[in-house]
Amino acid sequence: MGGNWKERIKGETKEKRTGFLNFLKSIRTWQLILILIPLGFIDATLLRFDHLEMNKLKEAVLTADAAGEDENGNIEEGETQKSQEEINKDIEAKLKDLKTFTESHIIVNFVEKNGTSNLIFGTGPLYLEHQYNRLAAAALAKAQEIAASISDDNPNGNVYGYANAVCRPQAIANGWAWNSAQFINCMTSEIAKYPVTDYITEQITANIPSTALFRYDFASPAFAPTLSGFMLLVTVAIMVIIFIRIITWLILKIALIFIK
Repeated sequence: MGGNWKERIKGETKEKRTGFLNFLKSIRTWQLILILIPLGFIDATLLRFDHLEMNKLKEAVLTADAAGEDENGNIEEGETQKSQEEINKDIEAKLKDLKTFTESHIIVNFVEKNGTSNLIFGTGPLYLEHQYNRLAAAALAKAQEIAASISDDNPNGNVYGYANAVCRPQAIANGWAWNSAQFINCMTSEIAKYPVTDYITEQITANIPSTALFRYDFASPAFAPTLSGFMLLVTVAIMVIIFIRIITWLILKIALIFIK
């Protein structure tokens, strides 16, 4: 009885497989091509939805990065160290959401590089400019304290004050925020002009982290078990069937020519 049960299951499976193959053979190639056209639109629409969701999460990260600052990039009045810690936690949470979504969906993206658009799977480069500038500004503030404490023994005096005297007018003229990349670069370059302040320069270098730590680029898989992924799989399968049929038809045509 057990053997008959196994044989019956095998028979039913073989019958279903044969029925599916017969159904597939009954569909004409031109019918498959017609099916392929709306499938292409559906695939593009689903991929577009995933791309828009990725952009939404990406914008949430950038918004969290700029939180607590006014339109000029200055930290708003009343912002405390605790609120800055909360901002950093919010950024981490938003980054995690973006990373999780990107790595579990097919994200087709075009990134411009050297004047040309390149097709990639992922978010593309993402920079946390505001977070970097806040940390760099804190490092400069620390350097100011060091400069003030050693200014009496330094033949150049308070070099931080000299650098500020040069960069502050430029910041006002150009509308730079005190924690902007332009102001920070101006200050560090001016301070570096004084050889006897190597200690201060080293302190700034040690406290300002590498910009690479604030650059993110999450990759997306070429296939993911999502609705868009399965629809793409169906589309590719139909394209393969069409390709095989065309190749088979050409081979038969060439064989008939030689037979004649």
